[in-house]
Amino acid sequence: MRAFVVNQYKGPLQQADVAEPVVGDHDVLVQVKAAGLNMLDEKIRAGEFKQILPYKLPQILGNDVAGTVIGVGAKVQGFAFGDEVYARPDNDRIGTFAERIAVAEADLALKPVSVSLEEAASLPLVALTAWQALVERGNLKPGQRVLIHAGAGGVGTIAIQLAKHLGATVATTVSADDVDFVRELGADSVIDYRNQDFEQLLDGYDLVLDSLGGKNLEKSLRVLRPGGKAIGIAGPPDSAFARELGANPVLRLVMAALSSRIRRQARRLGVTYEFLFMRASGDQLRQITALVDSGVLPPVVGRVFDFDQTIQAVQSLGKGGIRGKAVISRTSQTHLIMHEPGNRRTS
Repeated sequence: MRAFVVNQYKGPLQQADVAEPVVGDHDVLVQVKAAGLNMLDEKIRAGEFKQILPYKLPQILGNDVAGTVIGVGAKVQGFAFGDEVYARPDNDRIGTFAERIAVAEADLALKPVSVSLEEAASLPLVALTAWQALVERGNLKPGQRVLIHAGAGGVGTIAIQLAKHLGATVATTVSADDVDFVRELGADSVIDYRNQDFEQLLDGYDLVLDSLGGKNLEKSLRVLRPGGKAIGIAGPPDSAFARELGANPVLRLVMAALSSRIRRQARRLGVTYEFLFMRASGDQLRQITALVDSGVLPPVVGRVFDFDQTIQAVQSLGKGGIRGKAVISRTSQTHLIMHEPGNRRTS
């Protein structure tokens, strides 16, 4: 089957003819109709995660999928031929830039009925990230205040809407062109990061979701109230993540060292820092599906590429300029979707 693979780290993404997926007893074979694009794809290609995600090359890229069930393993009970589904495959099962993929039943969910396959493909990784940051780790409550960086991006657009649904007051950072856009998503305070310093404007926040790392993360610690929490999805990884990963003792020490500086700064300020690398979860996707179909979490898809344009699509990841997510489509009529707040579905 056709797929797009990385043959060596830092090498180009290439089209290849690869073997059909192996379908285990608890696996579902999915005909890929659409696949979301994420910066994680480019970081894997560049080798940035090879220490914690040691893929055996060549590796098919792609971390989001929406499609149709065309086969099930002998012990699968929750899915049947013809079901429309979506997923973020587990870390060791990625490869959605292909015609077909086998996904563990536990990582899969029926797609929201109110959205297209392209819109569904935009959701799994970013929606699971937002859910695990705000609900699972952040325990965000009504009346609390949360700062969500990069509010017009893939994670940001979903996190803003989820945080508002949870009853929080939301601040976000964006470029000037996106100020009105994120206000329509529900943001209460919007900071133009090019012309304003969020550290000078915000104080006493309960939670920060940081997708930028570095100095931005350090400044984020200083807008938290005592006891507040910063959750970083751009790093640095911490020792708790190393334990979750099952890393060997040497790698655990390396990760602890990488985050030691930011953890020391957090302790001095009386706040905490946690690194989040989202995990696959069909159960959480089903909760997200309910929110999408109720109109709480409409997807934001800024651009759709044809499957034949996958190489160019991945190359575009570092250029920015797309609100929400970009998606690769294998449906017969590829089209541009601008599903923005002014056009929210309520069904």
